[in-house]
Amino acid sequence: MRRFVKTTLLLGVLLLGVGSVTDAQVTIGIRIGPPPAPRVVHKLPPRPGPDFVWIDGYWYPVGNHYTWHEGYWTRQPYPEARWIGPRYEGERYYGGYWDGDHGRVEHDHHWDKDKKKRDYDHGGRGRGDGGGD
Repeated sequence: MRRFVKTTLLLGVLLLGVGSVTDAQVTIGIRIGPPPAPRVVHKLPPRPGPDFVWIDGYWYPVGNHYTWHEGYWTRQPYPEARWIGPRYEGERYYGGYWDGDHGRVEHDHHWDKDKKKRDYDHGGRGRGDGGGD
């Protein structure tokens, strides 16, 4: 009887240990620390049109270093969207995004090639006209 109890307890401990290991998560990342201080802009370029908003420049991580993203004029992805700038908090970087009543739209640096339509009409939430000039 003693042997049965010991065996049962041992199996229970082993099962608990295996369960803990199978639920474990492994995360591998590179910490590059906080970004440098933002650059100071003394004069903004002229506004391209009345529906454009200014986005301050910011640092964002690329590989194991930060790259500067110049400030720029852009149109919102949908009316009333507001820009939430990127931030570094608790040893983590959080990218900038647009937010509002129609949901969140992430900024994608691949969109930067068309400077007049950077975030405009991306994420399927735009005004539908493609942001014509």
